[in-house]
Amino acid sequence: MGENDTDQLLVERVQQGDMHAFDLLVRKYQHKIVALISRYINDWSECEDVAQETFLRAYRAMGGFRSESRFYTWLYKIAVNTAKNHLVSQGRRPPTEDVAFEDAEFGDSGRSLRDNATPEHELLRQEMEQTMFSAVQALPEDLRLAITLREVKGMSYVEIAAYMHCPVGTVRSRIFRAREAIDSSLGPLLGDQ
Repeated sequence: MGENDTDQLLVERVQQGDMHAFDLLVRKYQHKIVALISRYINDWSECEDVAQETFLRAYRAMGGFRSESRFYTWLYKIAVNTAKNHLVSQGRRPPTEDVAFEDAEFGDSGRSLRDNATPEHELLRQEMEQTMFSAVQALPEDLRLAITLREVKGMSYVEIAAYMHCPVGTVRSRIFRAREAIDSSLGPLLGDQ
């Protein structure tokens, strides 16, 4: 079974109400979508927000997806439009040319990697990594476990709830509080970025 066939099966399951199938699509494409959006928006946290909005829009529009194109082609278009709309809403001008689909499809992020491959960026990356590690270690056990299961293990909220023997709402709250604590630790390093 090819990648397109797998995507099509997952799309059909989502259209029948299977949220786990949508989680699988998100996990499969989230890095590609964030990388694509980073070609339009330089701020990493904004890229993540726009990627999340992209997946929300895709989920809402999933009922209208008719498989006339590949799922990633459809998602790519949603991501580009969402990134442009975000820039316009912030009073910034979107680029006049879109990222070539081939670049987005095959993950050609060489240009953005070259732009950021400086000693200063590497030092900042190392500082952020250490700060994030320390922030996670400082979390209360329930928050640390929830965020680790989500971000490291890639488990869904439902899976985490079953693992931790608590309601999904509690899992969402714990992950939100953990992310908030980590973000506040990273804030001084990010400054105005």
